[in-house]
Amino acid sequence: MPLSNDIVLRPRFKMEIPRYNESILSDFENTKTTQKEFIITRVDDHVFIKFPKEKQTFWTPQLHLEINKVDDNSSRLHGLFGPNPTVWTLFMFLHFMVAGIFIAFAIWTYTNWSLKENYAVQISVTLLMVLLWITLYFAGSIGKASSTTDMRLLNNFMYSVLDIEK
Repeated sequence: MPLSNDIVLRPRFKMEIPRYNESILSDFENTKTTQKEFIITRVDDHVFIKFPKEKQTFWTPQLHLEINKVDDNSSRLHGLFGPNPTVWTLFMFLHFMVAGIFIAFAIWTYTNWSLKENYAVQISVTLLMVLLWITLYFAGSIGKASSTTDMRLLNNFMYSVLDIEK
């Protein structure tokens, strides 16, 4: 599974597993008590694998797995690497705020331009929002790059629980 995609900030993957989904989910439940390296939480068909609080930084990823039953002998696993949901929510809030300010000031710039009034301040803020959005994108990319080792650890742990060769 490649983790080096430059566009995607939250890598996703999908795989077919020739086992019943409850069997896989119980393996994660059992592993929760036998190891201390990761925190494993299960809610219905979802498994969340995280690092303990003392090992977490701002950009530390977690792995969200959804294990769906295909039939009695196979399951489909959907995986998503991403930051802590609180960090992701803040990140998305900042993106939407920048987009909203950009749209508002772009409309204001156009209005002043069409009325032949001064629009230097409005176009400056509009361009500043573009620069801020680019900065947010690169901050997310840097965060993803800095957590690649952690994503690999989560990935290797998932494969070891599933007892599957990579």
